[in-house]
Amino acid sequence: MFDPQRVKLLADRVRPTASSQTRLLPVLSPLAALLPDGGLRRGTAVRCGAGAHGGALSLALALAAGPSAAGAWCAVVGVEDLGALAAAGLGVNLDRLAVIRAASPHWALATGILVDGVDVVIVAPPPRPRPSAVRTLAARARDRGAVLLVVGERGSWAADHELVVEQSNWHGLADGAGRLQARRVTVVASGRGSAVRPVRQELWLPAATGNVVAA
Repeated sequence: MFDPQRVKLLADRVRPTASSQTRLLPVLSPLAALLPDGGLRRGTAVRCGAGAHGGALSLALALAAGPSAAGAWCAVVGVEDLGALAAAGLGVNLDRLAVIRAASPHWALATGILVDGVDVVIVAPPPRPRPSAVRTLAARARDRGAVLLVVGERGSWAADHELVVEQSNWHGLADGAGRLQARRVTVVASGRGSAVRPVRQELWLPAATGNVVAA
């Protein structure tokens, strides 16, 4: 059951100190070209989307891997079944990852509490979230210097940047035999200001080794 007080205690305990002076959080090198600053700028929101073949959550976890490896705290809200092994394979430091299981009515409350103290918050809002909740959370993230990685459909969030998995192909099966080993994706990035011009990047997400590699 979602307990706001416990979430607040967690956010207070991991609240950034000196690290909050660094306005740019590092990302894994294969992802740097997708962001106009080469990293995640504090106070911004990045929407991670995907087509019918999925991959949005994997993309969000891959973006969080760089900050968590550098010592930042990350949290996940609104994801019912998070694959911990897959997240670790993508580079996420599980010792610095909090998973908050908040039912749909509480997603905005949980996210608002977390941005007060957590560096990167991955949130999967319900379909068509209330615009007032989106505006409030975006303003709070800007004020606190948190990064929101929003796993949602186009139009669900007025994000600063958008990264969308447009193509996704799994490899490893041959004539119905074998097992899935790696997924090759095409990610298209767009956004505001210097990021208006779309950027395309081919990635293994994950590669056969489980991590993120430029294709």
